[in-house]
Amino acid sequence: MKTSFKSAALVLALGMSVGIAPAWAQPESSVQATASTAEKVSINQASAQELASAMSGIGLKKAQAIVEWREQYGAFSSVDELSDVPGIGHSLVERNIERITL
Repeated sequence: MKTSFKSAALVLALGMSVGIAPAWAQPESSVQATASTAEKVSINQASAQELASAMSGIGLKKAQAIVEWREQYGAFSSVDELSDVPGIGHSLVERNIERITL
């Protein structure tokens, strides 16, 4: 038991020294930065399912409306243009501004 604990501690220490520590062992700011980067979704490329999963307040029906609008009118030229989609208001766009990209 002591050997496995020492081994785990050694692996953790070595991993942290080269920057490959597990998320639970990293400083909180690093974990938050990684999470916010990983959660961004492209409103010009994502499927309805991907949009619904990544965005707050967007279910599958609204996500399908985004995809249909994109198919009918072409790619979004700005994130704010998302509010042109029926059922998507400015407040919903603002709520998701950190989660979406073109």
